[in-house]
Amino acid sequence: MEDGFSSYSSLYDTSSLLQFCNDDSASAASSMEVTDRIASLEQRVQMQEDEIQLLKSALADVVRRLNASEEQQAMGSRRGPTKARPMIATLPLRPTVNNGTILPKKGSGTLPSPSGSGSRKDNSTPANKRFLYLPLSTVRRANSNEHVGTLTRKDSGDKGNRTRAGSTGSNSSGKRSDSKQRDPVFNAGMRRVTHCKEEGYVKMYLKGRPITMFMPKDQVDSYCLEAKADLPSNKLKLDWVYGYRGRDCRSNLYLLPTGETVYFIASVVVLFNVDEQLQRHYTGHTDDIKCLAVHPDKITIATGQVAGTSSDGKQLAPHVRVWDSVSLNTLHVLGTGFFDRALVCLAFSKSNGGNTLCVVDDSNDHVLSVWDWQREDRLAEVKCSNESVFAADFHPTDCNVIVTCGKSHLYFWSLEKGMLIKKQGLFEKQEKPKFVLCVTFAENGDAITGDSSGNILVWGKGTNRISHVIQGAHEGSIFALSTLRNGTLVSGGKDRRLVCWDSSYQQIQTVEVPELFGPIRTIAEGRGETVLIGTTKNFVLQGSLDGEFMPITQGHTDELWGLAVHPWKPQFLTCGYDRQVCLWDSSSHQLIWTKSMEDSAQSAGFHPSGAVVAIGTQTGRWLVLDTDSKDLVTVHTDGNEQLSVMSYGPDGNFLAIGSHDNYIYIYAVAENGRKYSRVGKCSGHSSFITHLDWSVDSQYLVSNSGDYEILYWIPSVCKQVVSVETTRDIEWATYTCALGFQVFGLWPDGSDGTDINAVCRTNDKSLLVTGDDFGKVHLFSYPCSQFRAPSHAYGGHSSHVTNVTFLHDDSYLVSTGGKDMSVMQWRIV
Repeated sequence: MEDGFSSYSSLYDTSSLLQFCNDDSASAASSMEVTDRIASLEQRVQMQEDEIQLLKSALADVVRRLNASEEQQAMGSRRGPTKARPMIATLPLRPTVNNGTILPKKGSGTLPSPSGSGSRKDNSTPANKRFLYLPLSTVRRANSNEHVGTLTRKDSGDKGNRTRAGSTGSNSSGKRSDSKQRDPVFNAGMRRVTHCKEEGYVKMYLKGRPITMFMPKDQVDSYCLEAKADLPSNKLKLDWVYGYRGRDCRSNLYLLPTGETVYFIASVVVLFNVDEQLQRHYTGHTDDIKCLAVHPDKITIATGQVAGTSSDGKQLAPHVRVWDSVSLNTLHVLGTGFFDRALVCLAFSKSNGGNTLCVVDDSNDHVLSVWDWQREDRLAEVKCSNESVFAADFHPTDCNVIVTCGKSHLYFWSLEKGMLIKKQGLFEKQEKPKFVLCVTFAENGDAITGDSSGNILVWGKGTNRISHVIQGAHEGSIFALSTLRNGTLVSGGKDRRLVCWDSSYQQIQTVEVPELFGPIRTIAEGRGETVLIGTTKNFVLQGSLDGEFMPITQGHTDELWGLAVHPWKPQFLTCGYDRQVCLWDSSSHQLIWTKSMEDSAQSAGFHPSGAVVAIGTQTGRWLVLDTDSKDLVTVHTDGNEQLSVMSYGPDGNFLAIGSHDNYIYIYAVAENGRKYSRVGKCSGHSSFITHLDWSVDSQYLVSNSGDYEILYWIPSVCKQVVSVETTRDIEWATYTCALGFQVFGLWPDGSDGTDINAVCRTNDKSLLVTGDDFGKVHLFSYPCSQFRAPSHAYGGHSSHVTNVTFLHDDSYLVSTGGKDMSVMQWRIV
């Protein structure tokens, strides 16, 4: 415990507080001026508030550690009933709102999970007892069950341009045809399934196209289409999130007094304790998070998300969620139905105990609104600007003053009698910049702005005029400003320089961040002398102004598709349109190596020996890298279109490459994956190749295509196999094909055939997982050969889930997001 308190003491300088406590200069007997005495009192009050804050944070950390310890004990004795103390019961009683996760059935004796991985199983305490202290009148939104098959997502790019069919929902039961047809027929939206017992096949229709799937001989007599499939007994728990959103978001990086760094990517807020290498996750959001603010109590956090679109085309409203960073419980949901498009700026007030929250949305008028967030009451609203708004913040000593800045503007707002009164910043002789990009405040209350001209401007407290100019503080735009506890101003920008300024705005020191990490997007104060930096290349760096900066979090910077797992190590590889290939260690959560490529990458596959990995690109070129040294082994080109699949046979003697030119290219492989000679190409598909799987004996190959064909091949001679009796009983080494008898139950009602991007089966053949266009990961039982099979659904991604795969020992699942650029690691529990 002493170690815990020592870590907090480094956040605050208590010696100055003692000095103030023993100082009577602010008393009536003092010879100081009244204004100086008031200023001295304000400073003393602030010091005392910091001390109270330190104690609150210490208590919060103790609670977090206790619960983490209990969770580990519960995991250790998972087979027996656990008696874990409810986390929320140890905290101040606040009204909570369920985060929108799946609620258990009545009588199950479990709490609804408030936040995915931040919650814990408890089989011993009845749910009704656990909720006794929650005031029902304060719950603003009804909890709702999430129905598999009615998932929501607004996609950008190619994925989002398709018109989706309305889903009928998982409550609509399949009805038998009343005609005299011998086989049962199910109709569901755009999908129809029939079963022919005599021939031993199931026929499914996607977009009117029939897909015939033959079952193994031993199931022909016993199979029943109407039988109900079971939910898997296993579940997924979010274990680790790789990546950070710095490319297009600002002010989204903070250090909490508990030692956790808080930031977001996709629809997950990550609380990362760097010292202990532990992550917790708030998963209450349903779509991209764009902004984040930390309350002065350093425990309460507000985050804002974009609007989404459900699978049936309905708009999902953007909103702000206010939540507790210790329990991960949602406290309030603000602005559903009020905000438009997205939220771009959030800030808590500083001087009135953080009772108010200012929000700017992404509507055409960029509406600025002020909220009493505890009452969920909107106090004022005003059209802020027709142009982009980049920052909004309350004045530190006046909760009625807000400063906003953005393209071609800087506004000082006063909240008076429910109205927001605007004063425009007057640049006068100073050339008006195209963009005012960031704002912070000096100790004396002056506002300080950084702009696209590389200048830092100081605005006198209570005025809208410039009192000081630092001309050419940076080369190019200044993206971030931060005032440290000791009064030092730190600026960072496009030139990758971090510059410190004293109270008279003289440069003290400067440090340049390496080009690899990219321009500085946001700056946050760390412990002691350390500083945290978020960059536009999605790195989070930690270091001091005297030394070097090291990455604590990093990720991809463009759409992500390629994913492959090492055949016998706890490692996986990702690659994407940012032309980066990254090898990760799933145990330490560290990047092992990264390599830049000439082309955007689309797919990847490891050789069974693990010695090499093949990477497919968008241009038809593919290359093989040494897994240990990342050296280039060989380069080949097949066609000029993207290579969607790179798959080695289980014996390592062949490589199959699925291309968008409708061909499967086959290469003979020798010398442990270091020598390649082309065998030929499998020709027969009438659309692009989407998935490939090898048989256990490496003699056969099965492929799916964009027009829902299932074809079988003998790859050694590039011949198609048309005999049903030959193919129906083949045992497959992997199952990544989305079409086939063992997996057809994974298709949701009303699917257009492109909704499922990736499929993977566990090596023990008990579970099946899918990644879909609606940002969801679904866990099914395997085989999944019953119509409308039930699944556990998991959010976290905010874009189409492009790939999913289990690690070699089935201990974890890895999923990749497309436009959200995130990599998520899930523990199977």
